[in-house]
Amino acid sequence: MTTSAKNGGNQGNAGEEKLLGAAVRALASRKAERPVVLDLRGHDAFTEYFVICHGTSERQVKSLADAVEDQVREEVARKPSTEGYARGEWILLDYGEVVVHLFLEDAREFYRLEALWGDCPQIDVARLGG
Repeated sequence: MTTSAKNGGNQGNAGEEKLLGAAVRALASRKAERPVVLDLRGHDAFTEYFVICHGTSERQVKSLADAVEDQVREEVARKPSTEGYARGEWILLDYGEVVVHLFLEDAREFYRLEALWGDCPQIDVARLGG
C-alpha cells in the first residue's frame, strides 16, 4: 500500500494546497524558524511535498507538531502518521503526499534535507499563508 493510499488517498492539487496551507499557517502561528516547502513532484520521491522548519527548543518543536496536527485536522480532516515526538529533536508528520519535518536547529543543520533535495523547487511559503 502506498503512503498516499494509507493516509486517505491523494485528494488532488486542491487538497494538497489546502493541506500545505494549513500546515504553513500553523507553523507561522507558532513562530517556526526558516520554513521551507520543497516540491518533490517529478522526482523519484515517496511524497509530493516536504515542509521543513525548526524550533529553538524541544518544547517549541513539539508545539509546532501539535499546531500542525490541530490545524490540518480542523481544515482538512486528516491525521498524520507521526515519528519522533517523544524525543522532540526531529518530528515527522506524514500525511502521504505531504511530509512535515520539524527539527531542532542542530538536527536540521546535521541532516540538511534542503541540500539533499536541493534540485527540487521551493514553493513560496507566503503564497501558502505563512
